Amino acid sequence: MALQLAGLTPLLQVFDMNASVRFYRDLLGFEIVSASPVIEAAEGRYFHWCWLRLGPVALMLNTAYDADERPAARDDARWRGHEDAGLFLGCPDIEAAHAHLVAQGVNAEAPTAAPYGLKRFTVRDPDGYPLTFQALD
Repeated sequence: MALQLAGLTPLLQVFDMNASVRFYRDLLGFEIVSASPVIEAAEGRYFHWCWLRLGPVALMLNTAYDADERPAARDDARWRGHEDAGLFLGCPDIEAAHAHLVAQGVNAEAPTAAPYGLKRFTVRDPDGYPLTFQALD
């Protein structure tokens, strides 16, 4: 029997859960499907894990540190490692998506045609993960 799959849900480690939720939920439009219990910590109220969905796209976020272990600032060496990862999102209307995100204040490069036949643009989330929106050109 061949392997049958019903989806893929990447898990991203994040430094500041509230900033990541604002980006994915408030700017991109993802909905929170599920989350761990809210905690009180020095950096405020937040949850350590959540599952987000926008249409058929799912994503999970998890805090990179427990509340009592999180450093005061990001360790740049750790977060530079995100250059090796990328999320590519199918998006049928690249121009409209780009205009919407720019209107929301997201720093988004202009859409370009890729050499492999897709039109695309990339944004970065608060932790530096690249999200490339793409469609057949």
